[in-house]
Amino acid sequence: MAQRYGGKFSPDGSARPADAKPERPAYKGARVAPAGARSNVLFIPGVVLALLSINDGAIGLAVGLAGAGALILGAWLLREGLIAEAAFDERKIARRPAVPRKIFAAVLCGVGAALAAWRAEPGFLAPIIYGSAAGVLHLGAFGIDPMKDKGMEGVDTFMQDRVARVVDEAESYLSAMTDAVKRAGDRQVEARVDRFVVKVREMIRTVEEDPRDLTGARKFLGVYLMGARDATVKFSDIYARSNDRDVRSDYMMLLTDLEESFDKKIAKLMTDNNEDLNVEIEVLRDRLQREGVHLESK
Repeated sequence: MAQRYGGKFSPDGSARPADAKPERPAYKGARVAPAGARSNVLFIPGVVLALLSINDGAIGLAVGLAGAGALILGAWLLREGLIAEAAFDERKIARRPAVPRKIFAAVLCGVGAALAAWRAEPGFLAPIIYGSAAGVLHLGAFGIDPMKDKGMEGVDTFMQDRVARVVDEAESYLSAMTDAVKRAGDRQVEARVDRFVVKVREMIRTVEEDPRDLTGARKFLGVYLMGARDATVKFSDIYARSNDRDVRSDYMMLLTDLEESFDKKIAKLMTDNNEDLNVEIEVLRDRLQREGVHLESK
């Protein structure tokens, strides 16, 4: 469906004052989809194997369908593993994935290739060779899952689990917002929501790096985001029906107010962290002086 593209130079665009603060680009903080074409293409061999096995008799059909199932399940696990690995790499503090999906995907790829080889050449040697080669090539192309936690030294695991639950809830609200606003069919509003999502994720990273900030940020990542999600759903439903410019203006103003609130809270969290660091430095200096170690102040 065609969509109207709005902007500063569009008929309904609004001129910005010369001294206005420049807006953050919509693409700032954008992320490339971790599961792209190179993983999606692995669904094709399973489908082809299933189609080629239809006329092979009962045993050939069963073996072909088993191989196809293994290949398709392996491709799905690979997608999930790439998504989990991207989330792991993005965070400074993260636990390794509980299930090594990419390794299981390589095993299933080898099993599927072995069954496909047995269907064409019954025996043991050929399936083992083809299955092993497929599994090794899969690991060489996509690698293995993260096997160790990252940045967890000295971190309270109980507190980190609480942060993880809040972060997951916040991400679910953000996903619901981005999905709902697409129904409005306004690219400018979608870009505005994307900028707000980037700001929220900035707070999420701040809380992940220092779980002590969770108490101060929990209302923002819970109650405020829930309200933003509900407002986005209502706006999309109303705007898709009536194309009311006043409703659009009110919603954009709401996003601006929310983003300013998140900006102030992030700045306060960073200031509190700096104050905590200064206190720890002063305490350490006092202890060293009591031990007879004198530090020269610069």
